[in-house]
Amino acid sequence: MSEKFVVVVADKMSTVGLSVLTEDEHFEVLTNNDWGPDEIREAMSRAHALIVRSTTKVNRETLLAAPNLRIVGRAGVGVDNIDIESASENNVVVCNTPGASTKSVVELTIGHLIASTRFVARADRTLRSGDWAKKQLRGSELGGKRLGLIGFGRIARGVADLAQSFGMEVNAFDPYVSGEQATELNCVMHDDVDGLFKACTHISIHCNLSKDTHHLVNRERLTMMPDIGADGTACGNHVVNCARGGIVDEFAVLEALQSGKLSSAALDVFEVEPAIGNPLLEHERFHGSPHIGAATLEAQIRVGTEMAGLIVEFFNGERPKSTIN
Repeated sequence: MSEKFVVVVADKMSTVGLSVLTEDEHFEVLTNNDWGPDEIREAMSRAHALIVRSTTKVNRETLLAAPNLRIVGRAGVGVDNIDIESASENNVVVCNTPGASTKSVVELTIGHLIASTRFVARADRTLRSGDWAKKQLRGSELGGKRLGLIGFGRIARGVADLAQSFGMEVNAFDPYVSGEQATELNCVMHDDVDGLFKACTHISIHCNLSKDTHHLVNRERLTMMPDIGADGTACGNHVVNCARGGIVDEFAVLEALQSGKLSSAALDVFEVEPAIGNPLLEHERFHGSPHIGAATLEAQIRVGTEMAGLIVEFFNGERPKSTIN
């Protein structure tokens, strides 16, 4: 690299990751410290690279405001906040860090699954309110039950590994994964998503949000779920989503909780965020978290460091390995 490149970091990022760029003389790093409109315009007019998390939306207008922009890096997994088509039209490379937060999201998913079947959040709430609800909070074990994974990528496979250690039978639906791959990982692969719901008492979502997956988990599919586990236990039905908001029809989930069809639901992601005032929050058999799947110290360091490395590679003439377009 002979010239100096301006990197705009629009959302919060680990200082450890940022140091990779700030300590490199070839980069000038501009970080968003509650910028106003004028500051944003000035930064984007100079940007050669733009790093975002899930907050900043990169649309056609954003791209047109940055005539020098050559790469957009999503420090994380999901890229539904980036207009990939417009980026491609403007010859802007888009890449992400798909593996950096895998462990953190896997652990949160399992945590929500255990909390669901053992009513951990509800037990805490009733205890704090002065109610010793021991008899009302009889849960069920994960062992002996069928877990259905919608999507079978890195995170889903990590969840599958831990779920199998609990004695769960793992099922999955993913049109991009072959039956041979699933067999190698001791997973039952379904030909369609309906078959997954008909077989599994526990469902966890691990796919991207798209027009095809919007409200993939809906009223009709929730009614397909058996409420008797593979081991014969009346364990009820449980849904967990730590992937992307909008894949789950939240109104359908609320209806299913109210009718008793769902024994529990746990969401880390919501269709509209922040989800303050969402009626699901009022239901006793729902528990949630505020989009914290990747919010661990370890994941944030990995995300920032990996993204900074991809930016360096790109301006050294290498195509980032996680390029999307």
